[in-house]
Amino acid sequence: MTEFRYIADDESSTDRLGKLLADVLPAGTAIALVGTLGAGKTRLVQGVATAMGVPAKRVTSPTFVLVNEYTEGRRPIYHFDTYRLRDEDEFLELGPEEYFDREGLTFVEWADRVERCLPLDYLKIQIEVLEESKREFILTGSSPTADKMVEQLAAKASSTK
Repeated sequence: MTEFRYIADDESSTDRLGKLLADVLPAGTAIALVGTLGAGKTRLVQGVATAMGVPAKRVTSPTFVLVNEYTEGRRPIYHFDTYRLRDEDEFLELGPEEYFDREGLTFVEWADRVERCLPLDYLKIQIEVLEESKREFILTGSSPTADKMVEQLAAKASSTK
């Protein structure tokens, strides 16, 4: 399993990671976001979406609506939040496999709650709060295909420093 660690000192650093992800992730990628409340899961999705042409104000946490779709950018983004779901069955009732099979990017916040429902190939992003505005993003793949995404991201991040 390939791992890449990225330290974001502030929101603009998180946006930089979002741009790197937007440049590297192929269509059809599922991204599992894991972290505590306020860790920056939605902020990272905003960074990716903005880099793909979606207005930043359009990207909000789907906590109460469960899934948001952003289709204004160069590729659709599907944004799930499983925080309020009771179990995996409720997640499956939302039809996530239909989103996973599309040509967009599918982000699942609180993905550790529904990990068994994710496709075999997905990118996991664990977010750790280090300080008030400092975060560590730990990216790992779930398969050889996802590991290649992590390797590409690491290479791109090191070449743009």
